[in-house]
Amino acid sequence: MTLLNVAVMVLIGIFTGILTGLTGSSGVMVVVPLMHMVLNYPVHDCIGTSLMVDVIAPAAIAFSYHKHGNISLRSGMWIAAGSVAGAQLGAVFSDRIPELGLVRIFGIYMIILGIVIWKKGINREAIALKFKKVLKFKTPIQKTLTSLFLGFVVGILTGLLGAGGGGFVFIILVFVLNFPLHLAVGTSVLIMAITASSGAAGFALHGNIRPVAGLIIGFSAVLGGTLSAQFACRIKEKILAKAIGLTFILLGGIMMAIRLIRTSKILP
Repeated sequence: MTLLNVAVMVLIGIFTGILTGLTGSSGVMVVVPLMHMVLNYPVHDCIGTSLMVDVIAPAAIAFSYHKHGNISLRSGMWIAAGSVAGAQLGAVFSDRIPELGLVRIFGIYMIILGIVIWKKGINREAIALKFKKVLKFKTPIQKTLTSLFLGFVVGILTGLLGAGGGGFVFIILVFVLNFPLHLAVGTSVLIMAITASSGAAGFALHGNIRPVAGLIIGFSAVLGGTLSAQFACRIKEKILAKAIGLTFILLGGIMMAIRLIRTSKILP
């Protein structure tokens, strides 16, 4: 590992932390494409390392929420339990998908998400209201089973694509378990770290993780996340959504194009 590679990893981590701090979402959309395109790591290793980053940065953020009493894992344990199991399954599926196929899946996922963010913005409350219209419970058992199932689905996506699922967990906590907003944010961050830990372990068992890169990017992301808090209130949400959406669309398209060109042996 060269000094240049370390410098690139630090920059990726800071950028990841800034994005996570502004949107509250996983840094997978930055870590995977940039590690794959700039550092030329296999996409399976990039996803595994992204999960490691999603353990370090959210864990640090969760500690801050814990100090202010804004974490209640006991109430969200069914989501955490489902997500841990789902992450293992997703990691198994991911390991069986060929490199080119996984690049295509991830690239398409990024482009679609980028288009959605571009058109709809990053307003979690609007998304959550749609969930509220669909998710209606008559008994506590229905609520528990729904939490377990949704956590399982989030876990599969985590293991397959390396996304921590913090945004989805936040919605589940607010509109399935009726968490207050601050408590939901803190708990969702902690569950994201737990889910990512399970997914990262699954990738590590298959040798698809770069621990040194994960540590460098992860702790740099902590720094970036801290810095982003100073700018979050100064940026208009509409402008931020357009910028993030366009970034995801471009990264997804470039990622697929580079892999196709390399497969055709035009590039090394």
